[in-house]
Amino acid sequence: MRLTLLGTGDAAQLPVYNCGCPACARAQSEPAYRRGPCSALIECGGQSWLLDSGLTDLCERFAPGSLSGILQTHYHADHAQGLLHLRWGTGLRIPVHGPDDPDGFADLYKHPGILDFSTPFAAFEQRMLGTLRVTALPLVHSKPTLGYLLEGHDRCIAYLTDTVGLPDSTRELLQDTALDVLVLDCSTPPRDTPPRNHNDLTRALQSIEELQPAQAVLTHIGHELDAWFMQAPRELPENVCLARDGMTL
Repeated sequence: MRLTLLGTGDAAQLPVYNCGCPACARAQSEPAYRRGPCSALIECGGQSWLLDSGLTDLCERFAPGSLSGILQTHYHADHAQGLLHLRWGTGLRIPVHGPDDPDGFADLYKHPGILDFSTPFAAFEQRMLGTLRVTALPLVHSKPTLGYLLEGHDRCIAYLTDTVGLPDSTRELLQDTALDVLVLDCSTPPRDTPPRNHNDLTRALQSIEELQPAQAVLTHIGHELDAWFMQAPRELPENVCLARDGMTL
């Protein structure tokens, strides 16, 4: 089982348009520090599933037939905008598994094209996608949002983006799971008051301490967090690191 982080940024991405902060200046001059819309690719047993579809070049990245389907965490624009173009393909059917959100995104439900939204996940529902077992995990966000527990070939990965903290039921399930890798939302530096929609570093590290994964990777990173790490030497726990676009786990 292989997870590739295709994008690790927040909705503004990195560099942020017209921003001159140290992180954005670095990303302008060094492409390795750019961050695209938060998304990933999970490959297991000959199948390839896209985790979120905020990348706007999906038709160029993925040859026809190369995707088994899409696991959608939620339908905010930065996680779903790539579907607007992909849907107009022909001769294919691409299943999109995600939360039961009656609003969806834009007019995708009205004009789905080759996309099949007919089987949304229920909370904690498990599905076998080839040899990959997927469990839908409710998260805390402003739209119906799911994380995914991905199990295959004796490996276990939790992909939890766009959340501030975790619901008790999700936390308890994951505490009973031996996680090889936890990919977790961490959008901002430490804050005194809880953010509305995303973890700051304090709350991300608290969840990592509660779940005890072998390895934790912070994603959905905003430019303020990158700049905060540039301002002074900062240390993360030994098993925790910042994600990078293209990172493979």
